[in-house]
Amino acid sequence: MELVYKDLILRSISEEDTDDILKWRNSEHVRKYFIYQEEIKKEDHLNWLKNKVDAGSVIQFMILKKEDRCPVGSVYLKDIDYANQKAEYGIFIGEENMTNHGIGSMAARCMIEYAFHHLNLHKLYLRVYEDNYRAISSYIKAGFKKVALLEDDVLVHGKFRNIILMGVVNKKECMNENIICNTLL
Repeated sequence: MELVYKDLILRSISEEDTDDILKWRNSEHVRKYFIYQEEIKKEDHLNWLKNKVDAGSVIQFMILKKEDRCPVGSVYLKDIDYANQKAEYGIFIGEENMTNHGIGSMAARCMIEYAFHHLNLHKLYLRVYEDNYRAISSYIKAGFKKVALLEDDVLVHGKFRNIILMGVVNKKECMNENIICNTLL
């Protein structure tokens, strides 16, 4: 499947994307913002694809620049809870030279639209380090709001860190930005 939004294409992740995902996810500029900061191995990622993505508890896309279809990162919904109509949102821009170009905000808007209007979810939430100001700003631009501060929530490298919980609720009228969804055969 592909989602087209402004200057981006979000394409369903596949096993062929493994090298890019490993390179990005294990880079210091990405890993330092993940709650789970250990390096991942190829078998870890392949297990994620098989046991999470293929099983339907995660929907993950590669973020491509529309102009040249060059992959620059990944975005996903995990812990999808259809009974309570919610999921956790996550993103990373893997190509460091592509940060600060609005890609994160555009990808988030696209995923919000997709989650609300195609998956019929009511709420998306995310967790972000309190000091990750660029990400917080990007999430706010996309429509997320701060809902809680989780003090000393995670232990990273021997230090407790605060997490901000953010969320966006489907107000029905707030979006509908005409994401184009194409199913690939």
